[in-house]
Amino acid sequence: MSFSQRVCAAMAGDRTYRRAANTLGFAVCAALMGYAIYAQFHLRLDPCPLCIFQRIGITALGVIFLLTALHAPRRWGSRVYALLIALAAAATIAVAGRQIYLQHLPPGEVPSCGAPLSVMLRFLPLTAVIRKVLTGSGECGIIDWTFLGLSMAEWVLMWAVVLGVGGVVLNSRNARPARQA
Repeated sequence: MSFSQRVCAAMAGDRTYRRAANTLGFAVCAALMGYAIYAQFHLRLDPCPLCIFQRIGITALGVIFLLTALHAPRRWGSRVYALLIALAAAATIAVAGRQIYLQHLPPGEVPSCGAPLSVMLRFLPLTAVIRKVLTGSGECGIIDWTFLGLSMAEWVLMWAVVLGVGGVVLNSRNARPARQA
């Protein structure tokens, strides 16, 4: 086997590994969204506006992981996907961090509840809705679900960090060099 054939074989193996890992990232995002829907419809935990934006962020991460797995890009293409993963993860982390901040405010300092998201979307421009939601409301500061002592927003933050860092590291590294026989 010539040197160029060995390089191509190593890159193909690296692309196969990336494809499998990106598929796993998609599966984790799908499982997170599946549980969010289960919590909403079976456990009757209605999502607050910040929860909805976290769902959008996790869904965006899942879509990017899926596209990356289907495309199986080479060097610069995988770096573009790594950047998109970083942006989606950072946005999700920011929203989850904002909700965690609201959840840990003393009771007297939590902002008052506003109109439901559906009403705001009907009567306000999208930019005003986003600004209002990100400043938070009282319903976003309520912790009505925990697992192992962590709220749902804290779990979303943790998973967004893991998925973001993993996706960036996985997709931004160079292809492995061919091994010398």
